Amino acid sequence: MTLLSIWKAVNLRSSRNYCYATVVSSAENLLDLIHLSLTHKSLKLTQQCHARSLSLGFTQNPFLATKLISAYAIFGVPAQSQLVFDSLQIKSVYLWNSLINGFVKNRAYNEAFGWFYQMCCHGVLFDDFTLATMSKVCHEIGDLNAGKLIHGKSLKTGFVLDGIVIFDKEVSGFVKDMQIEGLKPDAFTVSRVHLGCCLIDMYSRSDRVEVGRRVFDRMKSRNVYAWTAMVNGYVQNGALEEGLVLFHEMQIRDGVEPNKVSLVSVLPACSVVAGLIGVKQIHGYAIRKQFNNDVSLCNALIDVYSKCGSLDHAKQVFEFGYFHRDPISWSSMISGYGLHGKGEEAVSVYNKMLQLGNKPDMITIVGVLSACVRAGLVGEGLCIYKSAINKYKIKPTVEICACVVDMLGRSGQLGQALDYIKTMPMEPSPSVWGALVNASIIHGNSEMQDLAYRFLIQLEPENPSNYVSLSNLHASSRRWDVVSEVRTMMKDRCLTKTPGYSWISINNTTHFFYAADKLHPCSKSIYELLGGLILLMKGPAVSNDFENFTRVS
Repeated sequence: MTLLSIWKAVNLRSSRNYCYATVVSSAENLLDLIHLSLTHKSLKLTQQCHARSLSLGFTQNPFLATKLISAYAIFGVPAQSQLVFDSLQIKSVYLWNSLINGFVKNRAYNEAFGWFYQMCCHGVLFDDFTLATMSKVCHEIGDLNAGKLIHGKSLKTGFVLDGIVIFDKEVSGFVKDMQIEGLKPDAFTVSRVHLGCCLIDMYSRSDRVEVGRRVFDRMKSRNVYAWTAMVNGYVQNGALEEGLVLFHEMQIRDGVEPNKVSLVSVLPACSVVAGLIGVKQIHGYAIRKQFNNDVSLCNALIDVYSKCGSLDHAKQVFEFGYFHRDPISWSSMISGYGLHGKGEEAVSVYNKMLQLGNKPDMITIVGVLSACVRAGLVGEGLCIYKSAINKYKIKPTVEICACVVDMLGRSGQLGQALDYIKTMPMEPSPSVWGALVNASIIHGNSEMQDLAYRFLIQLEPENPSNYVSLSNLHASSRRWDVVSEVRTMMKDRCLTKTPGYSWISINNTTHFFYAADKLHPCSKSIYELLGGLILLMKGPAVSNDFENFTRVS
């Protein structure tokens, strides 16, 4: 009997399913049938195969056990995987890895850590796959200390395989322990590139991108995934130029061709450092490599085109791209319209999305509400908010609540905005109070502004911008006692404000400007033009003079 005929048989009636599973009599056929159950997403068939393996006495077959553990994890029942694992007398590292990975796939990270601890207690020597899995857990939960424990554990146990030598000074505590025990704390070797990628990702997500770079530099074998992990690490940590330089090095120095993930990773850097031209170059490369049907890449293009000021290019990708639009696609286009102050168009795209049967999610609602805020569409925004809560059962998040506060505040309803904050289902975040601050500034309500700043300082005691803004608020009303108090607080906490900057790309060159900056070679003419603009804003009487001034400049 072929596997196809077995599969047809098990789909007849549930009362007859088990008798067809009993047709299989060898471990090899059971393995094939379990694979078939995964293909057709049939948990029941997996359970039948499990029962059949028990009746045939295959309980100690490591290949069947590994397959069953993985299958149960894929179906979202890792507890069943644990039952299979517990029935085994001899547990290899591969079985431990399958069990731990099953809990990770189901986001049961505490259980994964628990089983990793049990693995160590049983004296099982973990391999590179174990380390890669646990590194992934560490960066998923954002726990750098746990990541260092994993990294340090490999150092202390002398985990040495062929390949990549990595040294991390961050695990100095483990190094001291090793020295006390007479071990050599000079290196730790990783056998597979994917472990190096996981370590790069872990450190980058923990704001330790320089440690990730040390991992990357000491890898003897680097494929496109390693390069992409490092590029992404730089971009996510705001080191955009370094990320873009590394992206070019990947192709020129090592001859590694970027894949779709590489392009998605580098696009944010291109939009800032290289501007619209850089984004178009990435887009053109994607078309040549036939990546332009990838939904993640198209979503990223919509986003960066909008942020580069080219809403037309974003619309072209969205409307004429050869890809299946997902919720992120709709959200990106809605946010793009909102970014350009086109609230009505954003609402129109949102309504079209609903008409096509797509349900909004939290990100979509934040995007369309933000667009309504910028365009002053208070009535439309509040209607969308109410329908999201009542009709689509979307739970209000801090981001959604901040949009509502911003919407009410900008329309002058500061009292209603404050009342809404008091009734929020969660603690107001800095973004919520920040929205109230902005609205208070717009409407000149210094009392409400002071209240919001006080809450901001409580929530973000290390953010110098809040102190500076509060100080400026009271300086404008000559409350020098409060100004002195705020500045003393800043001094006691050793806070200094990092200057903000703006940038513009002209002829493939990006120019950065800091507050009161005079380092630019064209600084003199720029400030002269700025002075003319200020005069123009003061009234129409100087319009003709300014027109002549700009023509001369």
